[in-house]
Amino acid sequence: MTSSRVRKEVDEALYAFVDRQRPVLLAITEDLSPMLGALDALLSGGKRLRPAFCYWGWRAAGGADGPEILAAAASLELLQASALIHDDVMDGSDTRRGLPSVHRRFEAMHRTEGWPGGAEAFGTGAAILLGDLVLSWCGEMFDTSGLSQDVLAAGRPIYDVMRSEVMCGQYLDMLEQARGTGNVESALRVVKYKSAKYTIERPLHLGAAMAGASQTDLDALSAYGLPLGAAFQLRDDVLGVFGDPAETGKPAGDDLREGKRTVLIALAHQHGSEAQREILNRRLGDPELDLEGVEELRAILTETGALEGCESLIEDFASQAYKALGEAPITDEARAALTDLTVAATARRV
Repeated sequence: MTSSRVRKEVDEALYAFVDRQRPVLLAITEDLSPMLGALDALLSGGKRLRPAFCYWGWRAAGGADGPEILAAAASLELLQASALIHDDVMDGSDTRRGLPSVHRRFEAMHRTEGWPGGAEAFGTGAAILLGDLVLSWCGEMFDTSGLSQDVLAAGRPIYDVMRSEVMCGQYLDMLEQARGTGNVESALRVVKYKSAKYTIERPLHLGAAMAGASQTDLDALSAYGLPLGAAFQLRDDVLGVFGDPAETGKPAGDDLREGKRTVLIALAHQHGSEAQREILNRRLGDPELDLEGVEELRAILTETGALEGCESLIEDFASQAYKALGEAPITDEARAALTDLTVAATARRV
């Protein structure tokens, strides 16, 4: 099973599930068609990392290939869609994956139709409801994947805690932005719960647990998944500031406008001068930040060594992941596939 085939079959399972839901919604009213259109647009992009890690967690523990595990794994993409929709509302993001974010899409629809009332409030409300709908669908897709009830029951506690952890991680992220006094330790705590566990460790655990993995096996996967998840998020943080919009799907410096208190920002605060910290505090989170302001903040992140320090952390976390993967008691096929995923998650450059 190649990575491209995993993605292809995950996509097929995902789109088939949404297509089964389509007539259910449209039987209520055709007015729900824009909800489906917004979801279709969002699901057309994405790296499908969480389903891939779930699938290879299953194979790592000796689970057999089959459409049922791919359908169960694909349900994680609906959980991700829900998280992204809500995340964009909270951050006030205009774009996602190179397209208008869901709340902006509905806001534009309101304005185009010339309806009375506030377009922004309508967009926000519609996005929250779509995110909630998709969150409910992820559990339904998991439960109807075709795996036996015993297998599903083995994974359900992990699925449940995964959903709790990502919501808590999102709150911690908001808390750091609100406080505005984050340090490296607190920023790494957000990384752990908002991304590392949710993106890699828990999907691996989910697949492996359903295949009958022992706690020792799960611990070995944690030793690989947590540092890799941290490296993945730190790479995303770097790209959120220095990345090419054509690659990231977001405007240049969007994370700076949103005021994200990332490890990158925490390192700059830690090593910057009083004058540099003053500029960071004043300009970070300014929704009107222009390209000149973005370049000023980028310069500070470079001059303080924050960018270099973040790259060093990425290398350290990736090294830990590679070492743990080499020692993990998993199948050779899974080890090779997870090695490829490690490269994909950490090797992206600005």
